[in-house]
This record gives sequence, C-alpha cells and structure tokens, in this order.
Amino acid sequence: MSTRAIRQNVRGYLFISPFIIGFLAFTFIPILASLYFSFTKYNLFGAPQWIGLENYKKMFTEDPRYWQSLKVTLIYVFAGVPLRLGFALIIAMILNTASRAVGLYRSLFYLPSLIGGSVAVAIMWRNIFGDEGIINLLLGVFGLPDVRWFGDPTAALWMLILLSVWQFGSSMLIFLAGLKSIPVTYYEAASVDGATFWQKFTKITLPMLSPVILFNTIMQTIAAFMTFVPAFIISKGTGGPLDGTLLYSLYLFIQGFEFFNMGYASAMAWVMLIIVGILTAIIFFSSKYWVHYESEGGK
Repeated sequence: MSTRAIRQNVRGYLFISPFIIGFLAFTFIPILASLYFSFTKYNLFGAPQWIGLENYKKMFTEDPRYWQSLKVTLIYVFAGVPLRLGFALIIAMILNTASRAVGLYRSLFYLPSLIGGSVAVAIMWRNIFGDEGIINLLLGVFGLPDVRWFGDPTAALWMLILLSVWQFGSSMLIFLAGLKSIPVTYYEAASVDGATFWQKFTKITLPMLSPVILFNTIMQTIAAFMTFVPAFIISKGTGGPLDGTLLYSLYLFIQGFEFFNMGYASAMAWVMLIIVGILTAIIFFSSKYWVHYESEGGK
C-alpha cells in the first residue's frame, strides 16, 4: 500500500474509533464477561469462583421461580405482541387517509411509545388500575364488579399486557410507511372488479405488507422479552401478586442486584438470549410460507 493509502486508512480508523472503543468497552467485553460469570459463583464483591454448569443446573432443576418467570414472560409475549401489532395496524390503516390533521394524530398516537418506558407512566398506570382508579370507576358505571388488579395474578399480568398494547406507536408508524408504499392502482383495479373491503385487505394489503409485519413481529418480540420498568414499578420490584408479574428480566434483576447472585443472573441472561434466538429463527423460517416479496415473483 502507498503512503497516501495508509494515511487515509488511519484517518478512517480515527474517525470510527469512538464507536470501536465504545463497542468494545460497553458491549463486546461485557458480553464475554457475562458468559464467563455464568459459569461462576459471583456476588459482585469477591472474586468469581468457577462452578461449571451449576448455575444452569439450578436454573432448570431447583428454582421454581425461574420457571414461573419464564411462563409469565411467554404469556406476556404471545398475548401482548399480537394484540399490539393488530391494534397498531388498525390505527395505521385509519391514519392512511388524506386528512389535514393526520400529522397531529400520528404524533398523538406515537406519544405513548415515546414515553411508555418511563417510570412516570408506570406509576400512572398503577394508579389508573388501583382499587379506586378510573378503570374500576368505569366498570362501576356499567354495573360491572370491581377488579382487584393488584390482588389477582392473572389480572395483574393483563394490566401489564394492556400497557404494552397501549404503546403501539412505533409499530404503527412502520405499518403506516408500509401502507403508503402499496400502489393505489392495486386497490383501484380491485374496486373495478367489485372486490369488498375484506377482499382488498386479505388479497392486497396483507400480502404487500407482510415484510413489514415480519419486521415488526421480530422487533416487538425481542422488545417484549426485555420489558422491565413497568413490571418493576407496578409490582414494586417483587413480581407480585404471587409472582403473577414476575417477568424474566425482573427476576434476572432480582437475582443479580438484590440477592447478588450475578453468576446466576448471567446464566439467566444467556438462556434468554438462546430463547429469543430460537423464536426469531422460527419466525424467519415460517416467513417463507406467508411473507410476499415482489422480487421472488409473488411467492
């Protein structure tokens, strides 16, 4: 290489060095450290002690709360993600119209997603679903009995699921962008042929939007597994009642920073990574049966 080429390469590496340093210091090295800690007994204060697969053995055979956290998280994911995406798609289709106020509506619908992960929203949600909150007041107006949202594990979990559904703004914007990329001529031709709204939706909208649905499904599934703040605030860090809101990430936090079992928490993190990876692979594998790509001749 010439001297000039070497200088250009050096300048290039200098420009990207902040990212490289940040990636190594805050991502790559911590990942390797957590993998090592997952095979150790480590309490954050002393030196880690190598114990091999004991953390994983304890996780799968000796810890019923681990299985409860996994069960709660899977219910949260498989119930919340489809509801969130369905609601986001409905709102996106409503907003996919010519209207002067559509920009304002998009901002208002996106606002919950912008602030949805904050502590303030979780506290507000807890108050809304309190024994004397607005939800129970509305139930009383319609003659329905009050629901003890913080006394029933199932009701408490659905309270978290409803909070996740309410934060549909990011998915909605992605769906809206996908809807706008569908040529209007397809709908016009279908109207000429006498197609109904449902036929247009199932034969045009869903196939053309399927790559966007795939992207949203994967991203929202990963995000759902990482949900922490709402469960921590609403359950006051306990996962109650009766571990009904003990999401995986919350139990990982409890093990790592309350019980100081950082080795066990690291093992939990790696198992969660494997679970998310398997689910993502399954979604990708199934996509060949329902995702439409124009480049593949409509297959």
